[in-house]
Amino acid sequence: MTNVASRMALVVAALSLWAGTASAQSSEELAKKLSNPIASLISVPFQFNYDHGYGPEDGDKATMNIQPVIPFSLNEDWNLISRTILPVTWQNDIAGPSGTQFGLGDTLQSFFLSPSKPTESGVVWGAGPVFLLPTGTDELLGSGKWGAGPTAVVLKQDGPWTYGMLGNHIWSFAGQSDRRDVSSTFMQPFISYTTKDAWTFSLNTESTYDWEANDWSVPINFAVAKLITIDKQPISLTAGIRYWAAAPDNGPEGLGFRVAVTFLFPK
Repeated sequence: MTNVASRMALVVAALSLWAGTASAQSSEELAKKLSNPIASLISVPFQFNYDHGYGPEDGDKATMNIQPVIPFSLNEDWNLISRTILPVTWQNDIAGPSGTQFGLGDTLQSFFLSPSKPTESGVVWGAGPVFLLPTGTDELLGSGKWGAGPTAVVLKQDGPWTYGMLGNHIWSFAGQSDRRDVSSTFMQPFISYTTKDAWTFSLNTESTYDWEANDWSVPINFAVAKLITIDKQPISLTAGIRYWAAAPDNGPEGLGFRVAVTFLFPK
């Protein structure tokens, strides 16, 4: 597992050293758009996460989230933003001596209806449905349930600062009858600062409350990102750490880390 993490870190470092940066102004603007979850910008992040301390065997889990964001212009006043999270997971002994699993987890699909312009006070918002799709390829990788619920985001960008909140709630309504029902609330307050040379420093939590198990999962994430260009292709490179402030009894615990590569396709 450490070899995989080391290789990912080397790839990110190499890209940082070899790539040339875009112009300061355009890079700063794109970096700020990336801080907005519902910006009118096509982006395709590949986000690698590693955590440990699961269960009595202190199991490990590594997930590559493929997270395309695609905006659609409905008319001059409204946009529809599609956000997909497709996890590819490797894990070992996360539920006692449960062995190793590798494959797809459940897919999360969100749609946000959002005004094309901020409000007079500069607030950006979007709301719509979120769907849980049982694409897990192993019982320990997915819930086995279809789910749906509401999702919303509200934020403001003030100079170099971006701050806001994204949230959703999902209830299961179909799926494998012998699997536990899903009722979970997700809350992601976030704040970030983007410099003129397109460095972004961000802090957030990705808190989930499981209403079926009465458990909180609260990772606190700090990350640093840099926007670069490779042969005119804008790319954001991210590295960060997380601390698990709260988690169920079966983990994870302690510190985890995240690295990501995001491809941007501005209009």
